[in-house]
Amino acid sequence: MSKEIQSIFEKALNLEHLSLEEGLLLFEEAPTSAMMAVANQLRFKHVPHQKVTWIIDRNSNTTNVCIANCKFCNFYRIPGHEESYITDIETYKQKIEETFAFGGEQLLLQGGHHPDLGLKYYCDLFSELKSLYPNLKLHALGPPEIAHIAKLEQASHEEVLTSLKEAGLDSLPGAGAEILNNRVRRLISRGKCTGEEWLEIMRVAHTLNITTSATMMFGHVETNEERIEHLISLREIQSLKPDHAKGFLAFIPWPFQDMDTILKKLKRARNTCTGDEYIRMIALSRMMLPNIINIQASWLTVGKQVAQMCLHAGANDFGSIMIEENVVSAAGASYRFTADGIQNAIREAGFIPQLRTQEYEERELPANIKQQSLDKSTLTVDV
Repeated sequence: MSKEIQSIFEKALNLEHLSLEEGLLLFEEAPTSAMMAVANQLRFKHVPHQKVTWIIDRNSNTTNVCIANCKFCNFYRIPGHEESYITDIETYKQKIEETFAFGGEQLLLQGGHHPDLGLKYYCDLFSELKSLYPNLKLHALGPPEIAHIAKLEQASHEEVLTSLKEAGLDSLPGAGAEILNNRVRRLISRGKCTGEEWLEIMRVAHTLNITTSATMMFGHVETNEERIEHLISLREIQSLKPDHAKGFLAFIPWPFQDMDTILKKLKRARNTCTGDEYIRMIALSRMMLPNIINIQASWLTVGKQVAQMCLHAGANDFGSIMIEENVVSAAGASYRFTADGIQNAIREAGFIPQLRTQEYEERELPANIKQQSLDKSTLTVDV
């Protein structure tokens, strides 16, 4: 291992901000074992105990109608399609009550860029759900949806976020980040907001004291430099948050899922991410993001064993059992966990499972949690 790589590791251990060039050198040349060791030390600087957190929640979709036309998404339907839908309140009630029975307290509520669903629709929906279930937590929408609503309403991002928060929004997922470089976004998600808009919406959310998470979907058409640019952009937005705000509570990277996607059919991209590459991305993320405390391993997309290795490479969170998920699963992600299964996986890796809230507060494990039926439920990561 070169002296230059050793010097970069020392900077990382001092919580200094690594440059793009330094991050690239580590990712392309540093030994995986060395990256894991340094990232693991950093994990314990940020989270100085043996607990690995997890959450119980459910990813429900407001609608599958979307005009963004992302080339990696098999979930969406165009307006007027015979399979299109907008979820009704009775369906939400059933899903929420099932979630409570499974021990969850949060709905991860997302959908598509529906051309007819504006700010009033979402404010009315959030208000009704909170009136029916005052203890329900809404981890809802994401920057692309906020940008879409703002365009429909000709309103500012701050106006949209303020109204949604008043209606019951508790936190904002990091959905739709993909890779924040606009060259990449034009190729895979032209209809979504730009990388600059995504970052600006998160900056505004932090000023409004709305906690958020950050994500990265990698392994399609981006370069290694663009991956690292993505991490640096997140780090810079986190550094701008007000002192009173938590900002990005977690970072969750996952590899592109390619089954039946347009990107794969056009032979523009396919999922070639190995377990080693994913572990290296987790470790690099821990080193490049010294101001984001929690790093989550995406067991949904890489499987149990690789995700367990990530707990020794900088990750301290195992995400959600997810009682329902439709978007990532439609592209081929198929790994599953029950509440018992996720805790056993954490223990097998040598850690102590700790149930948490979206705010990363510890929760007592509810008594007599109903275990979801794996032949009916599809499970995923929390974002």
